[in-house]
Amino acid sequence: MEGLELVSFQIIAAAGSARSSYVEALQAAKAGNYEEAEEMIKQGDDAFVEAHHVHAELIQKFAGGEDPGANILLIHAEDQVMSAEVLKIMATEFIELYKKLDK
Repeated sequence: MEGLELVSFQIIAAAGSARSSYVEALQAAKAGNYEEAEEMIKQGDDAFVEAHHVHAELIQKFAGGEDPGANILLIHAEDQVMSAEVLKIMATEFIELYKKLDK
C-alpha cells in the first residue's frame, strides 16, 4: 500500500504541475504573450510526460499480473492526469484563437 501511495502522489504532483503550467499558458496568451504561452505549454508537457511515465509503469505492472490495488488516492491521481490532458488541449486551442484574433 505504501508503494502505491507514493506512486499516486508522484502522479498527482506531476499532473498538477502540468495543469498549472497550462493555465499559465492560457493567461499569457490572453495577455498577448505568445512566446511565454508556448514556453508554459512546454513546461506543462514536461510535467505531463513525467506523470504519464509513472502512470504507464503502474499499468504495465497490472498488465503483467501484479495487482496494485485500487484506492481513492490512485483514483484521484488518474483524475489529475486526465484533467491535465484536457486542459492542454483547451490551452493550445485558445492560444491559436488568441493569435488569430491579434492578426
